[in-house]
Amino acid sequence: NWGMGDFADLLDVIESAAPLGCALIGLNPLHALMPADPGHGSPYSPSSRQFLNVLYIAIPRVPEFAVCPAVQAYLQGEGKEELAALRSTSNVDYASVAAIKLRCLRVLYERFRIDHLQQSTARATGFRTFVTQGGEALRLHAVFDALQAHLRSESATYGGWPGWPEPFRDPRSSAVSQFVLEHTDDVEFHLYLQWLAAGQLDEAQHLAQQKGMALGLYGDVAVGVNGGGSETWSNPQLYVTNAGIGAPPDPLALKGQDWGIPPQNPRELVRQGYQPFIDLLRFNMAHVAALRLDHVMALFRQWWVPRGFIATEGAYVHYPLDDLMSILALESHRHRCLVIGEDLGTVPDAVRLAMHRYAVAHYKVMLFEKEPDGHFKSPAVYERRSLAAVSTHDLPPFRGWWEGIDIEIASRLSLYPDASTRERVLAARDQDRRLFMQALVGTGLWYWHQQEGLPPASHALVRAAHVYLALSTAQLAVVQIEDLAGMKDPVNVPGTHLEYPNWQRKVADTQAEIFGREEVREMLHALSIARTGRNPN
Repeated sequence: NWGMGDFADLLDVIESAAPLGCALIGLNPLHALMPADPGHGSPYSPSSRQFLNVLYIAIPRVPEFAVCPAVQAYLQGEGKEELAALRSTSNVDYASVAAIKLRCLRVLYERFRIDHLQQSTARATGFRTFVTQGGEALRLHAVFDALQAHLRSESATYGGWPGWPEPFRDPRSSAVSQFVLEHTDDVEFHLYLQWLAAGQLDEAQHLAQQKGMALGLYGDVAVGVNGGGSETWSNPQLYVTNAGIGAPPDPLALKGQDWGIPPQNPRELVRQGYQPFIDLLRFNMAHVAALRLDHVMALFRQWWVPRGFIATEGAYVHYPLDDLMSILALESHRHRCLVIGEDLGTVPDAVRLAMHRYAVAHYKVMLFEKEPDGHFKSPAVYERRSLAAVSTHDLPPFRGWWEGIDIEIASRLSLYPDASTRERVLAARDQDRRLFMQALVGTGLWYWHQQEGLPPASHALVRAAHVYLALSTAQLAVVQIEDLAGMKDPVNVPGTHLEYPNWQRKVADTQAEIFGREEVREMLHALSIARTGRNPN
């Protein structure tokens, strides 16, 4: 790829995973970020959740690429060295990736304009239909991206829209209208990018179905958006800008969390007839067969942290749960899209009851699934209507958890309130490892005695952990690709921003290397056997 994962990588993973028994491919949120400000790389702080991150476009798969000598000559010349440098880094360099991709995509757009739009070809008709169906929301998003790119070309200090010159902060102002008149091609360029991204994502889901995957793509919807992005710019009255969504202290983040994303005003959401929520679901469900709602408790209440206060000083604000769940169920039925609610952390009884009533699947993380006495739950007692995983993107892969990599990182970044807390966490982790070994022994997946030392992290231990999960009664069980690759470091550390390179760490190996390993293929075969309820050992 061109320095970061793209939709061609997704096609490759589908090609490799489908024949090995995989029923679904889980994705991080694919929401639109800000192409003109690519340093903001978190998929959970997007510009808009109704559109796509255009940096995922696989440029060689764009039809205009095959008939564009300029881009091909660039790739054979100076671009060859630039791309090699981007591929060689251990972390994604979003700014450099964006610079190269957007430059080439602009040339491809000019080719598209000449060859298709000016000739009114069938391909041009497809594009215009997409734009028409996208409506005002798509138009405003493209205007935002074009306007931000224009302003940043004048001054790099122009980030999100609250810092723009006053006339441009209102999308319906005369200044914005004048900008659109003077920069029609720039706006159309960003419409073209959204069209390409949507087409390539749909191609991936179509391939998954062709390959016989029971579900195919499993998408993810972030709980909120970046306060400086297009979603808040397009509908500012919906958002409360002097507060941020977060979470009270819990075992994962002992100081609480402030995610820095503005909450929606529940009264304004009702006043707008829930249309923003409906549009959000319709766009995301159109591309996938299963959808995860990050922090599903947000449909009932959200932890608001007033600006200038710390996360522990927030308060809960309530939302119309029954109305939102009814809409969710209706759109799920219309799109034939399974819904998983990420219900980790403090989950009120009202949310549990609503998930059961509306058939929203739970999100079960094996490392958190414990009995009241601290023992790990048996695979036989997992919630049937759930998706189960060993770990999450907010924790290290299994090897890293086993070796306490997350504890080392938290200590280094001063995320523990004091030294005694760190010692308690270390002791709890040691106890968890021992209890987990007992769980493996009890399930017939490992031979170990409590008098023995703990085994070192190994592929065999990773395999055993995932077979344990696959034996569960959970309807769906997933394995992170980092665990297949044997990685240790987390991709995201909650409670950090610049202190850790969140969402930048690359997967250590190519998908061909990962799925080509005999031990990986054997492990996935074992998981397929375990999914039928049989112990593969």
